[in-house]
Amino acid sequence: MIRRFMLLGLLSYAGFAWVSSLAAVAQTATLEAKRAQNLPQGINDSFLDPDMDVDEFVERFEIESREVFACRHQILAAIQLEPGMSVADVGAGTGLYLNPLSKSVGESGHVCAVDISPKFIKHLRQRAKDEGLANVEVVLCSDRDTNLKPNSFDRVFICDVYHHFEYPESSLASIHRALRPGGKLILVDFNRIPGESREWLLTHIRAPKSVFKQEVLDAGFEFESEVEVEGFEENYLLRFIKPAE
Repeated sequence: MIRRFMLLGLLSYAGFAWVSSLAAVAQTATLEAKRAQNLPQGINDSFLDPDMDVDEFVERFEIESREVFACRHQILAAIQLEPGMSVADVGAGTGLYLNPLSKSVGESGHVCAVDISPKFIKHLRQRAKDEGLANVEVVLCSDRDTNLKPNSFDRVFICDVYHHFEYPESSLASIHRALRPGGKLILVDFNRIPGESREWLLTHIRAPKSVFKQEVLDAGFEFESEVEVEGFEENYLLRFIKPAE
């Protein structure tokens, strides 16, 4: 009789685990199925090209005419970093902010540079080595998951990259998991205003600021503030917080 109850118990547990597993898979599939609308065709193809020339992107990204380069000191201040903090740079690209982030959190802090491009990943690792940034970790992500460790970060920084997120709901969920309660998400992106924005922005950026802001709110974040950055004409900076549990 005891054995019978034990067997029934094991079968019930196995059934529960199976159903839970199916539910988790279904939830993941639902998130992954929600690809962002109005994305330009092949928006990330150039970053995934095995023949990509990283030096060409360094010349394009690290130049004074780019607002996030010219205003990098103000942007860095808006991230509100302190020694010992852990910060993730999602879409780190060529590593424009690698050294400043590393110096801001100090030897006791941690920087995780995340990117979808294998060529950028190789470049970032070499740059961290060449610049002696011992507190920097480099992580390859997917188009659905940032691959950040849960409950491990005080700040997540997304600079001119969010509009490249192909599955924003899934990626934001991974960022929400990665942040500690009270941690902040700093989002820098381009304004998309029909009739005002230049043609490249209208065709390259899938949605206006209000849509991006709502997507972050829907992911479980609270809006903290929009930071005015002197020198911004096309960009904006929004700061969100993960509510304390």
